[in-house]
Amino acid sequence: MTEFTYEIKDQFGIHARPAGLLIKTAEKFASQITLTKDGKEADAKKLFAVMGLGVKTDDKVTIKIDGSDENEAKDALLKFFQENL
Repeated sequence: MTEFTYEIKDQFGIHARPAGLLIKTAEKFASQITLTKDGKEADAKKLFAVMGLGVKTDDKVTIKIDGSDENEAKDALLKFFQENL
């Protein structure tokens, strides 16, 4: 298992457009990917779960990745967060 924490910089937080793009990125990998905010966890491959976290600007989220392609997934997701959120 690998993980990283990211502080959201987007002025609207994780809203519909970036959430949809996040799901598309996460679905490329076999690994289980979860987002955690304030003790609440969401499957990063499920739109309503991600949106349900209510992530706003300056919130910190922890992304946990567990599976056979976790290192590739971590690199791709970190890049995604840096470019989009």
